[in-house]
Formats: sequence, structure tokens, C-alpha cells
Amino acid sequence: MQPAPAGEHDGDMAATVPQPLVGADLLRTEWKSAFDAAEAALRAADRDLPGDEWHARSRRLQAEREPVATLLRALAHDQRETGTFLHRVLSPAEAARLLGLPPEITALVIRLDDELVSSAEVHARAWAETFDEFLADRVVHTHGSFLPFDGDADYRAYIHDRPRLEGVHAFLASRGIRVPEGSPDDPPGAATVHGLANRKRLALLTRLDAHSVVPLPGVRHYLELARDAGLETAVVSSSAHTYLILERAGLADLVDRVVDASTTPPEPEPMLGACRRLGREPAQAAAFEPTPAGAAQAREAGFGVVVELPIADLL
Repeated sequence: MQPAPAGEHDGDMAATVPQPLVGADLLRTEWKSAFDAAEAALRAADRDLPGDEWHARSRRLQAEREPVATLLRALAHDQRETGTFLHRVLSPAEAARLLGLPPEITALVIRLDDELVSSAEVHARAWAETFDEFLADRVVHTHGSFLPFDGDADYRAYIHDRPRLEGVHAFLASRGIRVPEGSPDDPPGAATVHGLANRKRLALLTRLDAHSVVPLPGVRHYLELARDAGLETAVVSSSAHTYLILERAGLADLVDRVVDASTTPPEPEPMLGACRRLGREPAQAAAFEPTPAGAAQAREAGFGVVVELPIADLL
């Protein structure tokens, strides 16, 4: 029997698609490390090289970046990479210039929802699952009517941007319902404030385990620019699962601090607490606040820059 010609296969045998030995994203990281090391070495040699030679070497180093970027862009295209930042191989100064922030800004403090991800939908569904189960059981025992939790109107009116226990209180009060407070170790679904809060937590974790979270357009690009520019980033949220959400969105590696409902000790003013945890004064940080009220509070708190636009609009 003659061997089958290359490219031909028997019956159900599927063609094997060769996988790249090295991905474009990894190469981008390695090239950037090499450029950064070369730039650091050049800065260290500033006193040992004549001025003309130092400037000539610096210009050659900068000139090498563009052809490398072109090759990485072509490789990313060939490998069908979808990342928006694969083509960039930037120095810290170049990255800072692209961010467009004043030089005194050395940190970013960013709200999770509506700036990095849109996790409101997954939270709203977890709340709907929790409250609808509770309300349906209550109807059986009280012979009342069943009005389900509205994932849009009820979520925004009573739940959004509130701590979990406060959200339970607010929604139940809107329906004229009172239940015992209970204790933090109440089983999920118990007819207590803590039991309902624990049921929502379980529903959220189940959904996060089953589904990824999609970051908003341009977010990873912007955070990578900030990392390349040497800025530190803190993320603020009323959720207790901010880090898990960032992981599901593929952003956790670009965030230095998280301040949320799980932070110990709790921060009464999370945006200012984020500055403290980064070791920065508010004047050294840019605050990313998606609402006019939040932006006004950030200005009053003395943040050096307050950004109300979505990150996608900044690129």
C-alpha cells in the first residue's frame, strides 16, 4: 500500500492544523522586556558615552521598535489573534504619552461597573433567581399574587451600587415585606436578610463559574498602556466578588489593588481608600467615575484628574 500523499486523509480522519510554537502575545511581551532592558542599560551608560553617541544609540533603539511592531502585527494577523494590543511595543514614556494624562498622575482608580465590565446583568440575574424563588415560596404560604423581581427597574432602584444586605432590605421594603435579619451563617435561601444575601452570593458564583465576563471595548488595551507607563491601578466596586469578576474578564493581571465589599478593614470612602492602598495622594491619581454624582465626589475629594468618559472613548 502506498502512503497517502501529503494533505490527504482516510475517511473520518480530520486534518491536523499545525499550532504555532509561540503566540504573538508572548512574543510581544518578550520583545518589550528586551527593549525595556536595552533602554535601562542605555540610561545607565549616560555618563560613560559621549553625548552624540548616546543620542545616536537612543535613536537607533527607538527606530527598531516600529519594524518589530510591524512584524508582530503581521504575526498576530496570521495567528488570528484578536487582542487589540499585540502590535504595540512601547517604552514607558511612549505609553504615558498615549494615555494623555499629566506627568504627576502615577495611579488610576477605576470603578468596576460601566468602566471595565458590564457585570450588572449577571448580578441582576442572580438577584432575580434569589428573589423570585423567595417570592414564589411566599405566595404559596400567604396565597398572595406573584410579582417577579424586575431585573432592570428593581435592580437599578434598589440593588445597584448598594452592599448586598442593604439591597435585600431595600427591595423587600419596596414590596412591604419584612423578614428577620438572621446571621451570616444562615443557609442560602433561608427567609432572613442574611439567608437571601447568601442565596444571591451562591447564584452569582454559579453563574461566574459557568460563564466568562466580557470586558468593555478597549479596556485591556488601556490597562496595558497604564502598566507599560508604570502606573498602578486600583479597582473599586460595591460587589464582594470584584477579583473573581476581573479574573473572568481576563483583567486581574493588570490590577494592583481591589477595594470592594470584601475588603478588610472596610473602606468608608472606597475611592480614597484605593489611593491609600496604592500609597498615593488623591492628587496623584486619576479617578474613573461613570456617573455625574461619582465624578463630582471625586473632584471634591481632590483627585488630580476625573474621567467621566468610557475608557473606549479615550483611545
